[in-house]
Amino acid sequence: MIEASCLCGEVEWSVEEPLGTMTHCHCARCRKAHGSAFATYVGARAAGFSLRADVAIGRYASSAGGERCFCTRCAAVVPGEPVGKWIFVPAGNFHADPGVRPGRHIFVASKAPWHTIDDGLPCFDAWPPGAGGAVLEDLGVREPPGPHPRGSCLCGAVGYRLAGAPRRAVNCHCSRCRRARSAAFASNLFAPVAYTCGQEKLASYTLPGVPRFSYAFCTVCGSGLPRADQGDGLVGVPMGTLDDDPGLHPQAHIFVASKAPWYTIHDALPQFEEFPPPGTL
Repeated sequence: MIEASCLCGEVEWSVEEPLGTMTHCHCARCRKAHGSAFATYVGARAAGFSLRADVAIGRYASSAGGERCFCTRCAAVVPGEPVGKWIFVPAGNFHADPGVRPGRHIFVASKAPWHTIDDGLPCFDAWPPGAGGAVLEDLGVREPPGPHPRGSCLCGAVGYRLAGAPRRAVNCHCSRCRRARSAAFASNLFAPVAYTCGQEKLASYTLPGVPRFSYAFCTVCGSGLPRADQGDGLVGVPMGTLDDDPGLHPQAHIFVASKAPWYTIHDALPQFEEFPPPGTL
């Protein structure tokens, strides 16, 4: 039995081995739902799946026949309904090594412009052959282009713009970020931000005892969104919610001592076991 949970622990689930294929999905819907460079899912037998929820589970229909589920307290993505005999669960929430490794990338035609795929795994522009998934329409541009990069949640209710040049960007592998994003790691950019619409749809979650680990999210679709936490006018931006290339790509991997055991870093970016030394980035 392999156990997993959201960040706040109010939603827990478990799956039985053996597991199916582990897949990295780069579609815009997954990137916005998770706020990350990509989402990683693994198939498990529905008959061996169990879930306990002490809070309401949010549900958002992101496409025809497709529903995104999230914890309404911390907004972490949680498993949805089974598809036939299978259920697909986010790998970022596992408490221990699930014993399987990523086998492919899908929807790479929608890949984030600031992320590079360099692990040598098979890549597919959309669904892999034989998958038979529904055709996904592009989310499209929700606002006219302007001088500053834009971002938005999955449902489009909340929008923002970078109000100044981004200062730094990192991939964080700490267990908190992995569970908050339900992903292999969190890609965070730090810049001044101005919301353009939907602020009334925002809620926030702060990890008890860790006031700096705090973020906002859309109460309709659960997408993680920017929230100031630096005390210097900078805002932490989940890069998966960006609609435009910010012009600054991740500069380092941090907290790699806490990296997911099923994920291997292949790029040449600097790696730090925890926070980088002051002045490094």
